[in-house]
Amino acid sequence: MQRVYLDWNATAPLRPEARDAMIAAMAVVGNPSSVHAEGRAAKGIVEKARAQVAAALGAEGADVIFTSGATEAAALACAGRGLMGAAVEHDAVRAWIDEALPVDADGRVTVVDPARSVLQAANSETGVLQDLPEGLAVSDMTQAFGKVPLAFNWSGAQMALVSAHKLGGPKGVGALVVKRGTEVPAQIRGGGQEMGRRSGTENVIGIAGFGAAAEAAARDLADGTWERVAAIRKILENVLASEAKETIFVGNASARLPNTTMILTPGWKGETQVMQMDLAGFAVSAGSACSSGKVKASNVLQAMGFDDVAAVSSLRISLGPQVTEAQVMRFAEAWLAQRARFVARRRG
Repeated sequence: MQRVYLDWNATAPLRPEARDAMIAAMAVVGNPSSVHAEGRAAKGIVEKARAQVAAALGAEGADVIFTSGATEAAALACAGRGLMGAAVEHDAVRAWIDEALPVDADGRVTVVDPARSVLQAANSETGVLQDLPEGLAVSDMTQAFGKVPLAFNWSGAQMALVSAHKLGGPKGVGALVVKRGTEVPAQIRGGGQEMGRRSGTENVIGIAGFGAAAEAAARDLADGTWERVAAIRKILENVLASEAKETIFVGNASARLPNTTMILTPGWKGETQVMQMDLAGFAVSAGSACSSGKVKASNVLQAMGFDDVAAVSSLRISLGPQVTEAQVMRFAEAWLAQRARFVARRRG
């Protein structure tokens, strides 16, 4: 059975460009903080990647602080600031904010005080895109980076969170992007690496992969790759809508990421659907999270006004450039077959 990967929002496959850059970086022995030739070579890799990430994100002139991922970047940006946000934010952000911002039924957030607020550029579950207000304190750009046109310097945000593995880089590396002059107290103190904002010897290999992936992702975006993905997504949604008319497509009244579809079938638990699709050869995600064997209702769906039954009955399909129309049609056939069995059981 040839498996089909439809969970690109969870993590994207490693790009060949990232793999090549990481292999090359493995041969460099120096510590980036050392002043000898070997150290300068390692430092050069880090600085090249910093420039690549900045250019891909439209953040030239901003500070790119490399971290272990977007979760650490969120802590660095948000801890102790008393920021407001919405319940649709990623858990890494929700851990640091007061969930005071309202969310409408289409997943759109109203920001009252931008200077004291966090707002994601795109939601990882629904794909819903947000309009970032001028002067916004922090934006989580993790899902939007590389999938939609986005320029940090024109976004209105003072800080942004990004992650390598969402756009085809390695896991375990990300960055906080900061408008130059913005104060960011260090959370990890020590040797003063990363402009004094994040101490610890840099992950040279991972950073090299991040830079190469960001550069490749920018090329894909410029070449219209994600427009093709959006066309395949539309085919998938049309098939599901025509064959399963009661299916709820979450957030489809709003602008969304070109690759993301979230569907609800109230009563059919998302985790059950994930397992059934996994056995059929497809990697997808549930909108709800599973913790200690208990299925939790999605905070995103609850914030949008869905009840608990619906909020644990979601399935997220997230496509990527390597996904073909034939593959999504195979998925649609398999999912519709399982749905027919679910409907028959309910009626029986």
